[in-house]
Amino acid sequence: MAMTKTTALALFLALTATPLMAQTTEAPASDEAAATDTIADAATADGLSMGTELGGGDGIGDTYTAANFEAWEQRCVRTESGIDPCQLYMLLKDQDDNSVAEFTMFGLPKGSPGPAVAGATFIAPLETLLTAGMTLQIDSAKPKAYPFTFCTQIGCVARLGFTAEEVAQMKKGAAATIVIVPFVAPDKQVELKVSLKGFTAGLAAVDAANDAADAATAPAGNE
Repeated sequence: MAMTKTTALALFLALTATPLMAQTTEAPASDEAAATDTIADAATADGLSMGTELGGGDGIGDTYTAANFEAWEQRCVRTESGIDPCQLYMLLKDQDDNSVAEFTMFGLPKGSPGPAVAGATFIAPLETLLTAGMTLQIDSAKPKAYPFTFCTQIGCVARLGFTAEEVAQMKKGAAATIVIVPFVAPDKQVELKVSLKGFTAGLAAVDAANDAADAATAPAGNE
């Protein structure tokens, strides 16, 4: 179980990165370029384009939304088995409704050494002051500070671990607050609200999907 779960967790970061990667300016993949080349062929005699249907993101490794739970999405990645690993996802916005960051969460394998029973990734903009880290507060509980671990073209990533007590707090809570500091304004803070509506049902669905994915990929005799 642990080995197959590790394989599933290796997909989580790719899942998280997908929405922001779409904003990069890299050259399109060869199949996308080919589809673009055929657009001119879809015109009528009077020069009006009828459009060309593009791929629907149904290939192995593609990300899709399996279900919605209030403020959360259950996002999964397609695998050859058809039994796909998932994570709980939320796009975070500031007070002006601007999309700022992404937060994803997933359960850790049963029997993990702990104390964490669940993990999360938080992706902040590249303009974030990394030395200030990030803080997360569940309702009125004491906030906790977390460091950023690495940055890529899509943003800077913090990897969080949650105890069983903290997960229980989130299940019972109304909202969490994440605070980051802009690099260009180190004397200011950006507060991001994380609604906990639908969190309990969403995390249960993600855990069930990942247990099924583990069982599908486990070698015979190791179930």
